[in-house]
Amino acid sequence: MQHLSTRDPGFAAAFDALVDARRESSADVARDVAAIVRAVKDGGEAAVAAYTLTLDRHDLTQTGWRIEPAACADAFAALDPVLRAALELAATRIRAYHEKQRPAGSDEVDGAGVRLGARWRAVDAAGLYVPGGRAAYPSSLLMNAIPAKVAGVERIAMVTPTPDGVVNPLVLAAAHLAGVDEVWRIGGAQAVAALAHGAGPIAPVDVVVGPGNAWVAEAKRQLYGVVGIDMVAGPSEIVVVADAANDPDWTAADLLSQAEHDVTTQSILFTDDEDYGRAVAQAVERQLGTLATGAVARQAWEANGAIVHVDALADAMPLVDRLAPEHLQLAVADPQALFDRVRHAGSVFLGRHTPEAIGDYVAGPNHVLPTGRRARFASGLGVLDFMKRTSFLQLDAAALATLGPATVALAEAEGLPAHARSVALRLAAG
Repeated sequence: MQHLSTRDPGFAAAFDALVDARRESSADVARDVAAIVRAVKDGGEAAVAAYTLTLDRHDLTQTGWRIEPAACADAFAALDPVLRAALELAATRIRAYHEKQRPAGSDEVDGAGVRLGARWRAVDAAGLYVPGGRAAYPSSLLMNAIPAKVAGVERIAMVTPTPDGVVNPLVLAAAHLAGVDEVWRIGGAQAVAALAHGAGPIAPVDVVVGPGNAWVAEAKRQLYGVVGIDMVAGPSEIVVVADAANDPDWTAADLLSQAEHDVTTQSILFTDDEDYGRAVAQAVERQLGTLATGAVARQAWEANGAIVHVDALADAMPLVDRLAPEHLQLAVADPQALFDRVRHAGSVFLGRHTPEAIGDYVAGPNHVLPTGRRARFASGLGVLDFMKRTSFLQLDAAALATLGPATVALAEAEGLPAHARSVALRLAAG
């Protein structure tokens, strides 16, 4: 873990290295995924079954490709009542938040007499990747499936790995609650390829979303264009901006809430008080020894963590923008003043009582967010990721007479005579 200060002579170079640190998949992963994608495209059902047998250690002809809706309903009914209520609360809030994102179309006649506008429609089918095994997150399933439902997607096909044939009941329960239409017992890059190209009983989809490991992320990147994707997600990130009025244990827990995800996670604290920074570092060390995920969190913290001292918290904001973090916590008395300075962040958590973890579960905004500095140009998952906009035009003879001559002139200037003629012939006809 690095201790940095803007007063240090070498700060600029050290911070550049922090910003530029690459924690994503290697060339070997890209090569292996390309081979899997080609195999599934060419071999379809047989290729997916072979990869599942090798990697997940079960035979789809015996375990079955599809998990039926009744099994999902049974898993939901069997949940502990407290957990069921928590999932229902999360689903209700996620749905309410995303319903406000549905776009309105437009249809108007302008001053030239041209009818023009736009119509929004959901994609026909969406594929949802849900991790299995240790990294099984029902909350993420809700975050991906519910916006698709709100958008009006008619078919949601979910893929989830079942190592050794073992199904995660929490995933099935969340699938039932979210209204997923199909659940397929496959995972990995081969599952993403099956969603994109179709394989055996799995019909192709239009969009693939959902988190996964480096192979899943790379498969989505390579298949973009065959299907739409939500984003190429890399390792998780959290940046906390905090003053000395915070409890060091709270801030330490916030940093570790992301570090426990994976050894490649990046957790960074900006503070204007060096003593507070040291107190947080000590609190992190204490808490690492108490976490069941401590081994992963420690490796992430020691390899990618940082505490950065600035003279004033306002000075941290340009540095935060350079990181463009997935998650940003502004743990100060007046978070709005700092928030007004933020240009690049996936999601921002305002004030001392808004830990990032609340956004992972029940707050409502989506927790599928851009990583790897992509918040400079990308947004979190939302309803629009499952929709497309179609523009339309309608002209009568009078409107064509108004716009036609300029169209002919531009087409001729561009050396496209057929374009010009298609308008000119109508103008000549009157």
